[in-house]
Amino acid sequence: MNTLGKIPFLDLVTPHEELKEELGSIFRTVLQGADFVGGAMVTEFEAEFAKFCDARHCIGVGSGTDALRFALIAAGIRAGDIVVTVPNTFIATGEAISQAGAQPAFVDVHERTYNMDPHKLREYLEMECCVDGGSGELIHRQTGMRVSAIVPVHLYGQMAEMDLILELAERYNLVVIEDACQAHGAEYFSNKENQWKKAGSMGEAAAFSFYPGKNLGACGEAGAVTTNDPTIAQKIRMLRDHGQERKYHHDIEGYNGRLDALQAGILRIKLQRLAGWNGKRRECAQRYGELLAPAEGTILLPHEPAWKRAVYHLYVVRVNERDQLQKDLAEANIGTGIHYPVPLHLQKAYARLGYQEGDFPVAERMAAEIISLPMFPDLSYECQRRVVAGILQSLTAKGKPAEMAAA
Repeated sequence: MNTLGKIPFLDLVTPHEELKEELGSIFRTVLQGADFVGGAMVTEFEAEFAKFCDARHCIGVGSGTDALRFALIAAGIRAGDIVVTVPNTFIATGEAISQAGAQPAFVDVHERTYNMDPHKLREYLEMECCVDGGSGELIHRQTGMRVSAIVPVHLYGQMAEMDLILELAERYNLVVIEDACQAHGAEYFSNKENQWKKAGSMGEAAAFSFYPGKNLGACGEAGAVTTNDPTIAQKIRMLRDHGQERKYHHDIEGYNGRLDALQAGILRIKLQRLAGWNGKRRECAQRYGELLAPAEGTILLPHEPAWKRAVYHLYVVRVNERDQLQKDLAEANIGTGIHYPVPLHLQKAYARLGYQEGDFPVAERMAAEIISLPMFPDLSYECQRRVVAGILQSLTAKGKPAEMAAA
């Protein structure tokens, strides 16, 4: 029997213990003012998070799914449109597209960064679509549907190749909505603008989730949209609040997608520490890289190009015998995760789209090989050494393991 303490995949207890008094004061303030939904706490958090993201506007909403759905609707995505995204993401990305009335279409991802491959995106836009001579709109050849938007997912805390994606979007007059739900504080060096850009500042709008396990997590459900477009910002404010600009005057049909004051207050406290927490995550990622160096060739580590600054929401490696490794680590009291085991195009929920196994080989190969190791700001060096020792023991338990392809 393993008598060592469990190393959790994610530690949500320690940071809340450390912030107990500050978070308690937020709760007392909300109780005293009875301003439970919206109000000053929400507007103050919105202003601070917009500044953090280098965006002009932030609109707090009920969840990351709300954020992406509202951003798409506010940006003009219509019923029957096609929105292009990636298959290796949480289903909320696809759900938001569908719930906005559009249909998701997928392109494969880059073998090493796991983000949208701009070359595959270009192939889709050039080979499967054409520009209508009358309207100038991009039309999908097979279905005749309008292609209106691109949703790049900044997966695992690393931004997609935004310069190339934005260049294609401009060429074909497409809206770009960033799915930044895992990328709070991530950065990308834009050659076009010759400066570092934050996640949430490059597309027409961006969606963030504050689900508790995120780098910036609430104590419940919460999300936000950032944008530099005041028209989009105003429409999202209406969409989140039943379509009303003022009480009981409803200009459009909307949703109940408001941000609770309590969650906004909690997020304000945590936002002050986010840069420090992200820095600790980067340190943990560097230590993993150093400790796992002896396994090079049998395990594929995350790849962070020089023009990106990832925030390591997840630390995801690839191995051939993933399921066995996960089992061995569980027996050693080490928590892990798989993000995500089934690509969206093979999910039963999207069977109607007609995709088949083999359509997106990189995403499918990833899904069979990826495993997420413990990653959180207070993960100690000793715990990381134990995680890596468990990995090395598993990989060598049955002789020399097969080498990973580093394509």
